[in-house]
Amino acid sequence: MEIIKASEGLLPEILRIYEDARRYMREHGNAEQWAGGYPQESILRTDIAAGNLYVCAEDSEICGVFCYFEGEDPTYRVIEQGQWLNERPYGVIHRVAVARHRRGVASFCFAWCYARCENLKIDTHRDNLPMQRSLEKNGFVRCGIIHLENGDERIAYQKSAGCKGD
Repeated sequence: MEIIKASEGLLPEILRIYEDARRYMREHGNAEQWAGGYPQESILRTDIAAGNLYVCAEDSEICGVFCYFEGEDPTYRVIEQGQWLNERPYGVIHRVAVARHRRGVASFCFAWCYARCENLKIDTHRDNLPMQRSLEKNGFVRCGIIHLENGDERIAYQKSAGCKGD
């Protein structure tokens, strides 16, 4: 597997993976997350233009997609029912989607992000049990609850190499 920056030419395949992910979530008790067609094509185009959208590919086939950037995410400023592991600069992972029946893709993507920044933050919906299991399997720690811009609640996770020098 390899991670490649997404381009507009890959959008049809990326959109298909997100649609498949939404269908999978609905079929497995997570009907609320990504309802209404999230992430919309306009969001993905913005991610691509910013250089923040990546695909995971194997044998010339896209098997996963995610947004990754380093810097502050405003929705992570306030955390409730817990606390972040540290307040150091961090990388952010959003909008992770994996093609059906592909094992190990999310773990590969998380490892790629962690190799770039050993302090990562991510969040997920309370009904997204497969993602929660994947995060915990990959060393992420449940830190508390954050709220999206629209007020929706998400479970916040962080993975950090430790508080070197803190």
